[in-house]
Amino acid sequence: MKKMKRCAILVAGGPAPGINSVISAATIKLRSEGVSVVGILDGFQHLMRGDTTQVRELSIEDVARIHLDGGSILRTSRANPTKKEEDLKTVLDAFNTLKVDALITIGGDDTCFSAIQLDKKSKGKIQFAHVPKTIDNDLDLPSGVRTFGFTTASDFGAKITESIIADAQSANRWYFITAMGRKAGHLALGIGKSTGATLTIIPEEFGDVKEISVQHVVDILIGSIIKRRASGRAYGVAILAEGLAERFSEYELKKMGKIEYDEHGHIRLAEIDLGGILKDEVTAGLKEFGIKETIIDKEIGYELRCVAPTSFDIEYTRDLGYSAAVYLLDGRSSDMMSIQNGVSTPIPFDSTIDPQTGRTRVRLVDPDTHAYHVALEYMIRLKKVDFENKDTLDKLAKTAKLTPDAFVKRFGYLVGIDGK
Repeated sequence: MKKMKRCAILVAGGPAPGINSVISAATIKLRSEGVSVVGILDGFQHLMRGDTTQVRELSIEDVARIHLDGGSILRTSRANPTKKEEDLKTVLDAFNTLKVDALITIGGDDTCFSAIQLDKKSKGKIQFAHVPKTIDNDLDLPSGVRTFGFTTASDFGAKITESIIADAQSANRWYFITAMGRKAGHLALGIGKSTGATLTIIPEEFGDVKEISVQHVVDILIGSIIKRRASGRAYGVAILAEGLAERFSEYELKKMGKIEYDEHGHIRLAEIDLGGILKDEVTAGLKEFGIKETIIDKEIGYELRCVAPTSFDIEYTRDLGYSAAVYLLDGRSSDMMSIQNGVSTPIPFDSTIDPQTGRTRVRLVDPDTHAYHVALEYMIRLKKVDFENKDTLDKLAKTAKLTPDAFVKRFGYLVGIDGK
């Protein structure tokens, strides 16, 4: 077995709390075993141009205390080397120039896919280990195993939301908070569930329906506002997963504004004013029922990505960084790191690929789980039982200035009731 002499560490994709802790743990272990470590700056961005000057040697002294800090000392980018074969070759040539014989990538599903493609093209000349990172918690890890950064982001997002809930109650108004999550609603649900927000709407609750109508989401929100008013509370906070926008039709997205795409072909959801659009649509829709409501829209996302990690994420990421280093020192390659039941458990690259898409799998919220059912139980939104209880239905209909039959006809579809 060829002994590893020089290992590179690279961060790609969006920042997440705990990146520096992974870098620190991996560097300290590798250096203590006599392996030199080089940090690649700005992800694949410079390597794709054949530029090998944008790197920094990492010593134990350089990284000894960075585990406490948010952000990434190596910075990051979304540069994608998998778009062109020549870019993959250029990156591998750059590693050869740097005399790198192992690479630790830190990133989400797109970064993992880049590592997989580089691994295939290198044909065993370089060892690869991927450390899963994303505040979206959407990498295809075993159930109950979180991506690092998610816990810290959810905790910090909850603190912001708690303050907003107090403001909503004090000022008698509604807030629509959009939380990051390109495809999955884990972060939105985590924030909403832990803070006791009025309701949380995630794309997974709509099942396998390819496209969600904006009006459907608007009606869920209007139904919640009416139900709150019927109980004597004219305030609330709704958490919206930004991934809802990706499930809207292209026609409805274009109505929201210009559609932009990132280097991996994903819609730039941050450029879509989901909260603002829904606020305007709900405000207009409430006029149908003679209800005037003050609604404030707010996005939570960028504030969470570079916050200092919690003690949980520091401990978790030190385990991951150490595991990646030991894994490579053992001469192994082509796996994604995970900690399962307290044990380092590598996950083969091949098993992370979805055979239908050819891309790395994305882990979605499972609406059939106990965890989601508990979250739903405490949300204040229209539910089937509201339509089955005559007194409740009468009160809802009166609040909306409708007859009970008209209320069922208007909102029954939300809970699977045909009001025709």
